[in-house]
Amino acid sequence: MPHPSHPATRGSIAAGHPLTVEAGMEMFRLGGNAFDAVVAAVCASFIAEPMLTSPAGGGFLLAHAQSGQDILFDFFTQTPGQKRNPAEVDFYPVLVDFGGVLQEFHIGLGSIATPGMMAGLFRVQQQLGRLPWSVVLEPAIHLARQGVEVTTFQAYNLKILSPIIFASAAARHLYMPGGTLVRAGDRLVLSDLANTLEELAIGGADSFYRGDIAHQIVKDCQAQGGYLTQTDLEQYRVIERKPLKTNYRGHTVITNPPPSAGGTLIAFAFRLLEQADLSRFKFGSIAHLQILADTMRLTNMARLAGYDQQLDQPDFADRFLAAEHLAQYEQLRTCLAGLNLGDAVQLENSPWENKWGSTTHVSAIDQDGNAASMTSSNGEGSSYVIPGTGIMMNNMLGESDLHPIGFHQWRENVRIASMMAPTMILQNGQPEIVLGSGGSNRIRTAILQVISNLLDFKMPVAEAVAAPRVHWENGIFNLEPGLLPDEIHFSVQGAEPFRAGSLPNRSPFNQFPFDQTVECWQSQNMFFGGVHAVTSSQGSMTGAGDARRGGAVGVVESRLEPS
Repeated sequence: MPHPSHPATRGSIAAGHPLTVEAGMEMFRLGGNAFDAVVAAVCASFIAEPMLTSPAGGGFLLAHAQSGQDILFDFFTQTPGQKRNPAEVDFYPVLVDFGGVLQEFHIGLGSIATPGMMAGLFRVQQQLGRLPWSVVLEPAIHLARQGVEVTTFQAYNLKILSPIIFASAAARHLYMPGGTLVRAGDRLVLSDLANTLEELAIGGADSFYRGDIAHQIVKDCQAQGGYLTQTDLEQYRVIERKPLKTNYRGHTVITNPPPSAGGTLIAFAFRLLEQADLSRFKFGSIAHLQILADTMRLTNMARLAGYDQQLDQPDFADRFLAAEHLAQYEQLRTCLAGLNLGDAVQLENSPWENKWGSTTHVSAIDQDGNAASMTSSNGEGSSYVIPGTGIMMNNMLGESDLHPIGFHQWRENVRIASMMAPTMILQNGQPEIVLGSGGSNRIRTAILQVISNLLDFKMPVAEAVAAPRVHWENGIFNLEPGLLPDEIHFSVQGAEPFRAGSLPNRSPFNQFPFDQTVECWQSQNMFFGGVHAVTSSQGSMTGAGDARRGGAVGVVESRLEPS
């Protein structure tokens, strides 16, 4: 790769794999900005983080440009423009084993939604990047051609999702080159994908949506039970949205607005959480955990009240976050103590459960004030590989948590709602914290906790990301190790019943939901998300990659031209 004539850019990037991070750092060394770095990193993640993302998936990128402009680029997947007889559709279930817990996903050509990934990456890089598009794709092309050593975490991903890989000969060819599934330490070479990325480097997004790749997708979908048409691909458009804005502890929080689901729920949770003075409590204390549990439970209750059905309505976020609406849930919080556990669970019992969360995230910030936060996904993958490309397409029409009213009930030609929530914290209009997470419904609780760790408990970013997390859903309170196990044990066993009177005075949280529904995890786990974050303060940049999902971070310090 030729050296630039201008100096390197100081910047920081965090992502789900060291090679993903390295691709972004190379852009900084070449004088690129945060947008070049994130796009290069995401393209590298197609190889380094297989089954979590793909050129045929979708995502969201939250941008803060050095001009001060904030933009949410929505290039998530879209429902097809027309339906067909379900009896003709290639759409079938597979069972995925999460260590004894089975979850059903649906795959096949009928599970494929219109992908937005390459349209979005090309749009962002051309609009806000600094380097040539072809240069930005070079690290990914190199990785695909030379191969990457499979990490323990990625081997775990591939093993968990192996029923999807086993379902088609083309998928087996990618990830079982010697007849057995690649394992940790093996080298994964994706030569077809390298060739495809070279074509995309020359032709841009049009070579995906209007060229031979598109024609092959359409041919196979029409002949083998898929929905996609040439019109679906050619008419796909990236949408620029105004980010959702809220405040927390004197900081401005910007995140993903409707019709995506996650950002508004995070903002709602922050409005509830701000009512508690967490600085009075020790991190991980029962008082702290009770506040988190109640906040998560009330947010789930609010979602059940027609939330998903209203996401595409004008001004929905304003109404959902209005003081009058929040007051109903503040009042409900005081009523939770009067409910037995069964009634409380019924109030927030949710059909949206995805134990996996095949999603990854990249965050970057540079010396000039540019910042990018991007979350992307391929679902679990459809098992369909576009012939000759090395690209497995998404299965977004086959994820039950994205289709709460049932499969094949989707409206035509609309964006699919997502829990993805790339997020930034601004101080005086400048990006201070850039973060996001994978993890389906745990995305919002992971982001909530990391930001609270940073702003309420004043943790450094690495500590804030690594700190143990909780997640409350469907009457189960999941806890990672390290959260005062003795106190929790007493509460669970009833040996020393926890009572509201033992909380600090004037605490509004008067019921702690610890009982037989507590799930105490033995180690930190990707179930709790994977928050990759970077920060900038007083000219110093740092970050953290979440070890739960193989994360890494890199900082380019020198402004000198590489030697």
